[in-house]
Amino acid sequence: MKDIFLGVNELEANLGTLHSDFGSLKLKIKELVEENQRLRIENQQLRKILKRETISDADPEAAEEPADVSGEEKSALTVGVGEGYDNLARLYHEGFHICNVYYGHLRMEGDCLFCLSFLSK
Repeated sequence: MKDIFLGVNELEANLGTLHSDFGSLKLKIKELVEENQRLRIENQQLRKILKRETISDADPEAAEEPADVSGEEKSALTVGVGEGYDNLARLYHEGFHICNVYYGHLRMEGDCLFCLSFLSK
């Protein structure tokens, strides 16, 4: 009878250790997925910049701004109206939090009410 009890006790301790190891592994996987997604987005942005610079190097006239555009209009041309909102919405739809509570973390379980509230403003 003692052997069975000791065996169950040992099995319980092993399961506890295994559960702890799985928890640590799950957190590490989450961090790696978040980093991978961040690096993919960064890589995509860098490719866009490289493509834009390659095009402007090949065709210098296309890179020049019109002379009759004022300073405020130049900034509106450079950064489209609502582009920041669009970027945040894109990040949210790619699975990242955009709320101030969990900003930049991967959304693991469905929609976030904080993020949705932020998008609806």
